[in-house]
Amino acid sequence: MTADLKAKAGIQVGKSPYGSHDELGALNALAATEQAKTLSRADSSKVYDLSVDYFVGMPSFQGAGDPSYQIFMSHTPDGTVVDNLNGVGAEINRHVCYSGDVVFLYTHTGTHIDALNHFGVDGEIYNGFTAKDHLGSRAWTKGGADVIPPIIARTILLDIAKLKGVQCLDDSYAITVDDIQSELQRTGLTIEQGDVVFVRTGRMSYWPDGTKTLGNPPGLGLDAARWLTAQGISIIGADQECVEVGPSEHEDNWLPGHGHFLTEAGVPMIELLNLEELSTDDVSELCVIAAPIRLKGATGAPIRPLAMKLI
Repeated sequence: MTADLKAKAGIQVGKSPYGSHDELGALNALAATEQAKTLSRADSSKVYDLSVDYFVGMPSFQGAGDPSYQIFMSHTPDGTVVDNLNGVGAEINRHVCYSGDVVFLYTHTGTHIDALNHFGVDGEIYNGFTAKDHLGSRAWTKGGADVIPPIIARTILLDIAKLKGVQCLDDSYAITVDDIQSELQRTGLTIEQGDVVFVRTGRMSYWPDGTKTLGNPPGLGLDAARWLTAQGISIIGADQECVEVGPSEHEDNWLPGHGHFLTEAGVPMIELLNLEELSTDDVSELCVIAAPIRLKGATGAPIRPLAMKLI
């Protein structure tokens, strides 16, 4: 292990400038005036869906023992006739074909957003909320996915794979500040206060092949992550499973990027975005509209971001 790889990340719990009760962190920058201005520039002639399908066998993070996505039928047309659980009788149940299903998933499966309570340091999450005082038997009472508001924001796509002239960045490639600045120079864009930033590594070009989509991801190095939050971004996202480079380059934290974005800076993270069509169409400045499922207290939730080019 080199000296650089042994360097400590030194993640600390950030305090919100919006007060001791704040659970939104950087999402406070999503001002209504800026949202209206962004919507006024959106080209609605083509809408990009940046999410992935959920299906049995889909690639998902299971490195810490979390379950894969499953779907089960709870009601079928023929089964409803046999069971008659609704009590209306066989004749009506043959006439009315009733189907229903149940899904079971880790909340960090597929295209999803990480809430601020997902990662912390020494029992504390962003803004000093503690596991001792704010974590019940089933869920956190602070910083969960349910407090994330509907997202309407100017978004900058940093297409680092295109910058490098490759389909996909090499495994474990750490994106640098120089990479980000070179990409901004290539597109002629600047990151403004409250912007969302998406990072394309090219990993989603392999979807749904889990052997190429997941594992040893190229992603943001910690210096690049800190540079981005210094620009005042509201949300970070990427087309791989953890936004940051993996494995960790720091001996004291196995996911220091998560620690920085969520714990230090209060910036939610969107993972496993499908950015391929945006890249093909050379769309680098866009309006994103998205909202997670309001799972009370959850550390993450599925999200379906829709995007339109800004003109």
